[in-house]
Amino acid sequence: MPECWTRAVLRLRLIVLACWLAVLVVGALSAARLPALLSNSLAVPGTDSEAAQTILARHFHERPDGTFTVVFVVRKPSARALRALQRRLQDAARAVPGGHAMALRKGEGIVYGEVATTLDLQHAKGWTVALRRALRKPGLPASYVTGEPAIQHDLDPILSADLRRGGTIALPIALLVLVAVLGVSAAVLIPFVFAACTITATLAVLYLIAHALTISSYAPNLVELIGLGLAIDYSLLMVYRFREELARGAPPTAASISGSPHSFEAVGVDEAVVRTMQTAGRAIVFSGVAVAIGLAVVLIMPVPFMRSLGVAGFLVPLVSIAAALTLQPVLLSLFGRRGMRSVGVRALRPRASAPESDLWSRLAGAIMRRPAAVLLAGVAVLLAAAAPVLFLALTPGSISAIPQSTDSARGLALLDDRVSPGAVTPIEVVIDAGVAGGARTAAVRAASERLVEGISRDPEAYITATGEKAPYVDSSGRYRRVFVVGRHEYGNQAMQALVRRLRGRVVPAAGFPAAARVYVGGAPAQGVDFLARVYGMFGWIVLAVLALTYVVLLRAFRSLLLPLKAVLLNVLTVLASYGLLVVIFRFGVGADVLGLYRIEQVEGWIPVFLFAMLFGLSMDYEVFLVTRMRESWDEHHDNRRAVVEGLRRTGRIITAAATIMVVAFSGFVTGRVAGLQEFGAGLALAVLLDATIVRMLLVPSLMAVLGSWNWWLPEPIARLARIKSSAEAERA
Repeated sequence: MPECWTRAVLRLRLIVLACWLAVLVVGALSAARLPALLSNSLAVPGTDSEAAQTILARHFHERPDGTFTVVFVVRKPSARALRALQRRLQDAARAVPGGHAMALRKGEGIVYGEVATTLDLQHAKGWTVALRRALRKPGLPASYVTGEPAIQHDLDPILSADLRRGGTIALPIALLVLVAVLGVSAAVLIPFVFAACTITATLAVLYLIAHALTISSYAPNLVELIGLGLAIDYSLLMVYRFREELARGAPPTAASISGSPHSFEAVGVDEAVVRTMQTAGRAIVFSGVAVAIGLAVVLIMPVPFMRSLGVAGFLVPLVSIAAALTLQPVLLSLFGRRGMRSVGVRALRPRASAPESDLWSRLAGAIMRRPAAVLLAGVAVLLAAAAPVLFLALTPGSISAIPQSTDSARGLALLDDRVSPGAVTPIEVVIDAGVAGGARTAAVRAASERLVEGISRDPEAYITATGEKAPYVDSSGRYRRVFVVGRHEYGNQAMQALVRRLRGRVVPAAGFPAAARVYVGGAPAQGVDFLARVYGMFGWIVLAVLALTYVVLLRAFRSLLLPLKAVLLNVLTVLASYGLLVVIFRFGVGADVLGLYRIEQVEGWIPVFLFAMLFGLSMDYEVFLVTRMRESWDEHHDNRRAVVEGLRRTGRIITAAATIMVVAFSGFVTGRVAGLQEFGAGLALAVLLDATIVRMLLVPSLMAVLGSWNWWLPEPIARLARIKSSAEAERA
């Protein structure tokens, strides 16, 4: 980073600290109020399912994602009991703004019905408690309130509890790793202060955005656990480099190894901060930009759920960069020499006295002796891990892979067992006849009958319902609808196939008049549209991430081949993480031991977000490792020495940083929601593969094979880079 910037920050250190303290307080308050603004909606603008939902909201006064389902446990209800339950449901529906009760239906030992509303999911979930309270009347059967709003309401405290559990696991282990790297010293506090400030700042910004955009309920978990890993990583790397800069020039005595007061007398504190920012600070900025680029492309998706996750993830590296440029140098300066001293525990710092005896030097030497063999073995392992990706199946989501202890989950389980898993989220076929009264014409009625007959013949359709009055025909007579309850829940492959058959074959075969429009909506259709829209753009996202990352790394490494090598290895790592997800969650390898769900399909947002996130995160270690190699190459122009020196100087710190990152991501795995378990497992496995097989073996072996070609840059570009570097040096 420019020297003038760092020195300006140090001159204003008290103002910088005051600003970040204010951010910490505001962020903590915002975090407490954020959950009420969140919801998980898979709505996809511009699709048939969205058009159907709009018609249902405007003309039938209900939204599928704002509809509650109430389940009464009644073994053999009499006609009188049914009338009493219907009145009870109607009375309770008044507790929800715009709520109205639908007709009750019987299952085996249960009676169930809907409370329809015009509220969207975010606002409907807030009325769950009021509806449950209104249904509690002495002498009447027990009731369970389920449906999308109730499930979302019950998930919010579970997500918060999972987040706390993940933090209680991650923080102590992160502290142990920091002590192992830095020793028992005040320096171990710096990464935690840095993480607290960046996380709260990100949540404060997210709180403001949530007033204007729909933000996923998963967003706080993403921000806090990803932010924890990223912030501690960045801060640790800068603290580690700061200690090296303080010790630069000191004689390699036993004192310089043990961390005695004589270890850090070589340079002034502020000068060491400036040097740290010019090296580690620069690497962190490039790394943060790479992470942000990976997540920024998710923002272009015209799918609110994906955009909201992209916003949450995108903010984390941006705020981390801002803190690295302002808060981190101030913290380093304030802690100074005294804060860097370790007491009682021997920190794992580079040993200047015997570099070749170091584990990482020996590893680098072994790789350099047989680079081709190491390269082939490492690639073979990653390809084997990636192979199960051929069995990857996707779902828009699952309402059954949630904790079964909640009221909504118990109601859902009763419906699954006594009626059908699709009872809560039916397909809703909406017919727009084009004119008022058109839905009652002979042509539309005949076509509707043919439609119902065609649907009923489908083996996946369990119940098909329509009629000539409300709730099947609206008050204007223009719109008609058909309910289709499937035999599986909305995200199942069989339900996805049913939606596609309805749209592609059954609806066209019904022969509706040319003026009529037919929309297949409801949660199953919405899920199909979600996957189609997301993966229709995924290829372009991949290309955009690859291209932008290459450009950023070209600037960081000043080489044409090194960025290409990084991009290819990262793609291989991402594919390996996909394959391992299939092995764990679909094939069940280790799922029972780890307490994970075993499900046939991976949630559709996972591969996209994993790719965007992992491509940025894996660049962290690439930048830290290769920039050290670049420093050695610029000084000695010896490729073997550059590779060995880079691995030796960064091996410990990358391993420590990766350990912290894996532990932070494991906080997702300990949760009780399937999607976050999949996301956490994918991130943790990918970082583990990246920090071990890729950074320890594949990068040095491939660079050994390429030799001096690693650092090749066409002369016109090289000349431009030299001119720019000279100009930057003069400005500094």
